[in-house]
Amino acid sequence: MSEIMNYGAFAATLAPGKPAKKVLPASLGFKSPVARVVGNERATVEGGAKGTSRRRRLWELPQKYHCPIIGVCFDVAELRRLIGKVLKYPADTTDYVWHTIAVGICDTRCPLSEQLNRLLDRRFSLTIRRMAACKTADDLRLSWREICRIGGEVPAGLWAICTHPACDDALEQEVHADIHMIQHQVGAGTRMDLQAMERLCAENRRLQQDLETMRKRQEQQRIDHAQAVQRLNQRIGGLQAGLSAREAACERLQGEMERMRAMAPHLDERLQLQLRLRDAERRMLEAQEREARLQKEVARLRDFSAFAEETIEALTQEATPEARGLAAINSESLLGKSVLCVGGRLGSVTSYRNVVEQSGGRFMHHDGGREESLRRIEGALAAADIVICQVGCISHNAYWRVKEQCKRTGKPCMFVKNSGLSSFERVISEAGKQVEDSGVPEGDA
Repeated sequence: MSEIMNYGAFAATLAPGKPAKKVLPASLGFKSPVARVVGNERATVEGGAKGTSRRRRLWELPQKYHCPIIGVCFDVAELRRLIGKVLKYPADTTDYVWHTIAVGICDTRCPLSEQLNRLLDRRFSLTIRRMAACKTADDLRLSWREICRIGGEVPAGLWAICTHPACDDALEQEVHADIHMIQHQVGAGTRMDLQAMERLCAENRRLQQDLETMRKRQEQQRIDHAQAVQRLNQRIGGLQAGLSAREAACERLQGEMERMRAMAPHLDERLQLQLRLRDAERRMLEAQEREARLQKEVARLRDFSAFAEETIEALTQEATPEARGLAAINSESLLGKSVLCVGGRLGSVTSYRNVVEQSGGRFMHHDGGREESLRRIEGALAAADIVICQVGCISHNAYWRVKEQCKRTGKPCMFVKNSGLSSFERVISEAGKQVEDSGVPEGDA
């Protein structure tokens, strides 16, 4: 183990300008001693030298290229796996120690360095074949600059150019300088990445807290939603039960209706007849209402016509000397008696009143039950001294009630068939004569 560790120490103690010679043990597979010139001199190895058309091997390259090639082209975990198969190191060995061991192995041709060389050739075979078209150092320099500009094939370009036969010292120095600065830039980028990583970690923790809060809120919403769904399912179950009960009731009623139809074969016809009967009753009520309106209109027109006729007749009689003489003779003939006029034309009531008052009487009127209540006729008959009943303008009920009460009380009642004003004046004149003679006969006029 101490002998293996000395390889790392041996590689670390080498310095430019100080030649050294190291004989490696054959137990590790080294084939022959190596004479190395450290610094600007090239190592002389059996079977190959600069200036030939053959690509150089890993152990033929200057020592200063082993560190960037191992660091850029291999991952530490890969080095642990490859070298750990031959060299046994503690599990807590640092990455720097593994890197130093790999760099020290590249100084000499051995099974491990040959394995690393084959692995690099196989891994970057496409770039090596593409670089094979470059015949001069200037062509390689242009290809290297293009690789650095793109930044995607730096490990492959480094291995292909360093091992190319046309690679001279100036190009080697330029590539070494570029790789050195790239490593510095990668380190700076790594620091920036670490800072960004810290910010991202803080942001991630905050997002984790927010996610946990949202998760709890979502869980509560899920519980609330489940409870709401459960309530809705219960309600749906109740509604479905009610619907099933209604459907059962409908089926029961449908069966009952079918049974009743079977018992009554003509049920549909009866239902249609009932509908027709209801429609006929409705039309009959409408016709009765229309008839009542027409009767009222006819009665109004009759009253107006009778009033017009009576007015014309009254004006005609007032113009004759006989009428003026009759009015003068019958003036104050009723001697203050109360005269009740039952019925008559509504338009002639004023004329009736004037005739009675001119004859010295007090006028009272009842329409015979057309609009006024028949209950009032009892009081009117009791207060009247003389009753004039116009039979053509009152109802049958009013006619028999007036006739019966006058007969029972012995009150004079004169029935008039014509509702004209002249007929009323003649009746009043006769009633006045009877009052003057102290006897008023009962009969038809």
